[in-house]
Amino acid sequence: MTALEERKTLIGLISEATMGGARQARACEVLGLSARTVQRWQGAEPDAVDGRSLRCFEPPHKLSAAERAELLAVANSAEFGHLPPSQIVPRLADQQRYIASESTFYRVLREEKQLAHRRSERPTTVRSKPRAICADAPNQLYSWDITYLPAAVRGQYFYLYLFMDVFSRMIVGWQVYAEESSAQASEVLKDLCAREAIPPNQVILHSDNGGPMKGAKMLATLQALGVMPSLSRPGVSNDNPYSESLFKTLKYRPAYPLEAFDTLFAARTWVAGLVRWYNHEHRHSAIRFVTPALRHANLDQDILDRRAALYETARQRNPLRWKGPTRNWKRIHAVHLNPDRTDDDGVIPQSRYQERKAA
Repeated sequence: MTALEERKTLIGLISEATMGGARQARACEVLGLSARTVQRWQGAEPDAVDGRSLRCFEPPHKLSAAERAELLAVANSAEFGHLPPSQIVPRLADQQRYIASESTFYRVLREEKQLAHRRSERPTTVRSKPRAICADAPNQLYSWDITYLPAAVRGQYFYLYLFMDVFSRMIVGWQVYAEESSAQASEVLKDLCAREAIPPNQVILHSDNGGPMKGAKMLATLQALGVMPSLSRPGVSNDNPYSESLFKTLKYRPAYPLEAFDTLFAARTWVAGLVRWYNHEHRHSAIRFVTPALRHANLDQDILDRRAALYETARQRNPLRWKGPTRNWKRIHAVHLNPDRTDDDGVIPQSRYQERKAA
């Protein structure tokens, strides 16, 4: 309802705005009114009051306070507290009891915020994004996962355990087994840390939430080696993008076998050749098209400098062919896993690894 004095004030403000050159519809919008309402006010008698009724209508069949309390008591009782209204109403009918309709049960429970998770199931858990991690040198951040390799027996598979260095994209550890377990994953990790001479508290190992990743044997090995674990959110593959991308690169190669592997030895032999190609021949697009092995050994800077010098010489020799700067051959000095949103300057906040180094 709009009082008479308030209505006159609003009409005066709108008239003043329109006389100043504003459109009436825009002036009404600023005041939160519709143009049709203002037109109705302007066409009414000067001292006419709002003719709308102030009566608040309540349906005659509305549940009384006692009936509503009875409905909630029955819905939350030991007999019906775990059931949805669609199960409560028929059971009440079998007992020759009628309290309210099924839709009324749903409406009242929804108003009381008691409708969700009435069965014996785990409620939804809000999970936050994994903390941002940054690596600026090899052997700081590893990512690992397990993928299937087809076996000759239908319904059976071999399992490829693959560990990669996120900074260099190099496969630093792998093995193929006939089953999936945290004990075998821990053995691969022990061998990897020994070969790379990883001291305690240097490497962060990221993975998804699979059983082998969270198994007791794997967690004990991580603690014994001083490797810090990092886990993705359940069902969110984007939290572990590097391993997922690596598996796609490996499985979409033309050399990927069309036939299943007959034996575990055949699978291991094929993976050995695949890892050799990926580490020493494959030019990775995310690290300026150098091989992962060269970047892991910190030998990529010289290669990129020579490429940049070559392109600059080519531009100077024929500058008309270059409308802008030459191709970007600058080295990527930092790699981020699950980065936070950047600030106004485009700077990513300091990572866990950088915080540990600063401490």
